[in-house]
Amino acid sequence: MISWTGANKPIKKVGLIGCGRMGRCMLEGMLAKGYSVVVYDKFPTAAQSASALGAQAVPTPKEVAEQASVILMSLPSPVQLKDVLFGEGGMMASLTSDHVVIDTSTVDPQTTRGLAARVGECGAAYLDCPILGRPSAAGKWMLPTGGSGEALEKVKPVLLCFAANAVLVGDSGAGNALKLLNQMMFSCINAISSEVMAICDHVGIKKEVFYDTVASSTAATVSGLFREVGRCIVNEAYDSPAFTVDLLIKDTKLALQMAKDADAPSLIAGTAQMYNEIAHGQGLGTQDTSALYKVFSRHYDKIS
Repeated sequence: MISWTGANKPIKKVGLIGCGRMGRCMLEGMLAKGYSVVVYDKFPTAAQSASALGAQAVPTPKEVAEQASVILMSLPSPVQLKDVLFGEGGMMASLTSDHVVIDTSTVDPQTTRGLAARVGECGAAYLDCPILGRPSAAGKWMLPTGGSGEALEKVKPVLLCFAANAVLVGDSGAGNALKLLNQMMFSCINAISSEVMAICDHVGIKKEVFYDTVASSTAATVSGLFREVGRCIVNEAYDSPAFTVDLLIKDTKLALQMAKDADAPSLIAGTAQMYNEIAHGQGLGTQDTSALYKVFSRHYDKIS
């Protein structure tokens, strides 16, 4: 396992890079627990919103690293991660052996291992700590973590400001590998829930009746995701996404590539991804993942 020998100083100030929907949940939790938080977001409106909550906004990631030894990153892709670490005004020049960098983004394990190796060159620890849970479940999240157990124990009080638990699941990349496997399941549950709801009207069962009956039962098929997806479909609530089709495509693509690289190519999730991409092609990419219902509904309407 990866070890880390950085200083075990009390944490008073925390850095946060990325103040979007998930980042905001983290920020609110840390502020509520009394931490001072210094933030960076390249979008001025997000930085201003964080400042309004009580955070200190700075103009570069480098300044975050200069002020805080524990730094959380909540970013959409490896491109942004590399930029805040190694780009102009990036953190890398300011990292020391006292720093712990925590990536809560969903990226591939190979990228994580590469970033962890480079950050480790200056003695800093790097944890991949993706989130299992929706924004609405902040405070109850599970954080599967890859990296140093010593570093995780140091920062766990910070993580528990917005999560129920953070568990070490292996070396660098293991947290993201677990998250991507979860996203494969997400993609498949989302797809079959959407498809079944679209079939309902064609077999004489109103989708509202199906949803209310199954969701209130103790059937083994009921999951939290089915309840959320089905509720969105019944209410046609696609334009206030908990998670967009395009984000699901991104995560599932990473998961499928991970499985392929491991000589274990996915069969079922690969099929679900095909329908995700059809949804994107039909202009549904920015809508909630439950909008996949429209793809199936249009298909069955054409052949009925």
